[in-house]
Amino acid sequence: MYSLSHDAVHIITRCHSGPQGALTFNVIKFGAKPDGTTDSTRPFLSAWASACASTVSSSIYVPKGRYLIRFTEFRGPCKSAIRVQIDGTLVAPIDYNALGNSGYWILFIQVNRLSVVGGSIDAKGAGLWACKKSGQNCPVGARSITFNWVNDGEISGLTSINSQLMHIVINSCKNVKVSNVRIIAPDLSPNTDGIHVRSSIGVTITNSNIKTGDDCISIGPGTRNLWMEKILCGPGHGVSIGSLGRDFNENGVENVTLVNSIFTGSDNGLRIKTWARPSNGFVRNISYRNIVMKNVENPIIIDQNYCPNNIGCPLQGSGIKISQVTYQNIQGTSATQVAMAFDCSHTNPCAGIKLKDIKLTYMNTKKAQSFCKNIGGTFGGVIVPDNCL
Repeated sequence: MYSLSHDAVHIITRCHSGPQGALTFNVIKFGAKPDGTTDSTRPFLSAWASACASTVSSSIYVPKGRYLIRFTEFRGPCKSAIRVQIDGTLVAPIDYNALGNSGYWILFIQVNRLSVVGGSIDAKGAGLWACKKSGQNCPVGARSITFNWVNDGEISGLTSINSQLMHIVINSCKNVKVSNVRIIAPDLSPNTDGIHVRSSIGVTITNSNIKTGDDCISIGPGTRNLWMEKILCGPGHGVSIGSLGRDFNENGVENVTLVNSIFTGSDNGLRIKTWARPSNGFVRNISYRNIVMKNVENPIIIDQNYCPNNIGCPLQGSGIKISQVTYQNIQGTSATQVAMAFDCSHTNPCAGIKLKDIKLTYMNTKKAQSFCKNIGGTFGGVIVPDNCL
């Protein structure tokens, strides 16, 4: 395991001036080898130490090639803005035990004005997935790239392949933009959420293609002002708010928007999922607009009775209060007969649900069905399947 190193670095010989006086630190000049087999963790951290100490904006440059790095913590605060420009591919060790139980592979923590641009990261997750499937005693696994307490950040043009766990995590951040990313993992790979956002304010996710084995985008407690646009999802478990309400004291989710997106062959489309147990959390002011479903198993679903193995919440209602959720211009095909399912809490019924211009058919031509329980709201325009509000 490596953390930020204060090894002596010779900045003058290892960097050059870029535009507007910015400095560029080339990881190869710090000793990184683009052969995919030599451990380049320390050179990457040395480049980071130089960039983080720079009083002018700087770039860390990763040329073409494959670079083996282990668990790496890029820690701030730093003195100026940093851009990590990746033209090559970062690869994890093939032995999944090498990342240990830290839960992270590439971690940026307490850094402001950070951009990660281009390139690919390959976490080599297949070995860990096989271990989990076999029932052996396996390590926890690692999220591929994580922003913790990053403000004014960006991830753009990145391709993430075969993460052990979640591909991209945005946690406790403000004003982070994720754009033009590609996420790729097999449809049966466990816990490989594409992008996970929690406890963050002002995140935008745009123009991204996500194919994975869990949620394309998962939205956790404490998320506010999240904008998602032009998302291609599938395979995967859809765009999910939740699961929420596992803990009694939990921050709510509000002001979440998803527009102009397409779901193809995913297990779910638009999902809100909460535990069937007491909680003081909430979900409110959610808007889904202009969405196309192509053979999606559960195009529209609210499930407030989530309780794996019926442990810890039998016969209990969800305390999460869901209100002001709008579904507008949702069209396409459902792979299951029930295209709209609203299974809300009997102790906290869903309120202010709005349906407008919904047209979902079952297997292209057959009539789909809807299901409503403990829900109130309004509707307008054409509603197919039959409205059950």
